[in-house]
Amino acid sequence: MTATAAEEVPAAYLALREDACARLESWQAPDAQQEQWRRELLDHCMEHPDALWKQGPRQHLTTGAIVLSPSLDRVLLTLHAKAGMWLQFGGHFEPEDATVLAAATRETREESGLPDLVLDPRIVELHRHELLATAFGRCAEHLDIRFAGVAPDDAAYAVSDESLDVAWWPADGMPPGTEAELGPLVRAAQRMLG
Repeated sequence: MTATAAEEVPAAYLALREDACARLESWQAPDAQQEQWRRELLDHCMEHPDALWKQGPRQHLTTGAIVLSPSLDRVLLTLHAKAGMWLQFGGHFEPEDATVLAAATRETREESGLPDLVLDPRIVELHRHELLATAFGRCAEHLDIRFAGVAPDDAAYAVSDESLDVAWWPADGMPPGTEAELGPLVRAAQRMLG
């Protein structure tokens, strides 16, 4: 258990942790890597009552989504200001988030400027990655629960304060250096939504 006792963690984050555990327990991972991350995220949640709270451990859960076009051949990405790279939308949990899906929806809507975007309620992928940029402060690692959604080709997206740019990219021609992380996510979303 972390230094933060369960009774000190805001109730909203404890409820979010319960939702995250339930989702992770019931999710059928499609391969060995995803199953390993499913177990690691679930173990982390069970060990740390504050796993979804920014003031919690240096490794904490985050959430977000990949946004595809209706034909599933284009992907809407954000040029993340802190990371300095093209990514899916997402971020940290907030106390007003009722569920993990609600948090992913809020984050994706905020960062894409698509206020009516609806995400598929199924987990599309899990991901675990260290944060090398000092811009992330005390946060050292994200344990990410990812969803997917579809936005119209003519959707009026916008650039948020957290981004340098937002743009559509061909799913088979994303920005240089993004294939290793985003390629599996995009293909998993295409399979799930197709």
